[in-house]
Amino acid sequence: MTSLDKPTQDADQTRADDARAVTEAALFQAFGGVRGMVETVLPGLLFVAIFTINKDLHLSAIAALAVSLVLVVVRLARKDTVKHAFSGVFGVAFGVVFAMFTGNAKDFYLPGMLYTLGLALAYIVTTLAGVPLIGLILGPVFKENLSWRTRNPGRKKAYAKASWAWGLILLAKCAILFPLYWWADTAQLGWVLVALKIPPFLLAVYLTWVFLAKAPAPIDVFAEMEAEEQAEKERRAASAAENGEPAGGRHRR
Repeated sequence: MTSLDKPTQDADQTRADDARAVTEAALFQAFGGVRGMVETVLPGLLFVAIFTINKDLHLSAIAALAVSLVLVVVRLARKDTVKHAFSGVFGVAFGVVFAMFTGNAKDFYLPGMLYTLGLALAYIVTTLAGVPLIGLILGPVFKENLSWRTRNPGRKKAYAKASWAWGLILLAKCAILFPLYWWADTAQLGWVLVALKIPPFLLAVYLTWVFLAKAPAPIDVFAEMEAEEQAEKERRAASAAENGEPAGGRHRR
């Protein structure tokens, strides 16, 4: 290695580290981080814990819904983003309504299981259609919107790989849960579902990070638009100067 090669390699390593850091921050923002995971797990954990002890569907459902609402109130009080907490409330509410309607405690989990299956299929179908869902989710977070579809093929390929990972991981989760819905009792299904909340999610997020960290950098379309607006202002100012006009417009007579 020559002395000229080392600065170049150091610069490349710095850019790679920066890309990884940006990817980590974006994934953390998009998927809610540790707090988002806690908010996802806690209502279901409370439901199955109470039901395991006293077999009371109403008490278990009310407790799960109550803790979901408390999580939203805490976020609102702290002026944090509430999308993850709100999604948790809606998911728990659907489960509560469905279980109360059927009288079967296992049905508390069914809407969430159907949502997981639908999401798995959405990841796979959108990838086959050339518009991988993970790209639609993360594009705005990276400020690239849909530029990756036509202007950044390496990044589109990474999004496709990540979407395949999400789809297959969620399908594998469904392959475990749906047989248990028919064969296991409520407590068994609930504990397995709680156990499968975080590990598949972390695996999918990790694989997404791996694919995107190796992909080309995102194209910041917002920065491009700002640059175009600034260039247009400069062109107008230059044109006005050539015509002997003030920067704010024509001379008044």
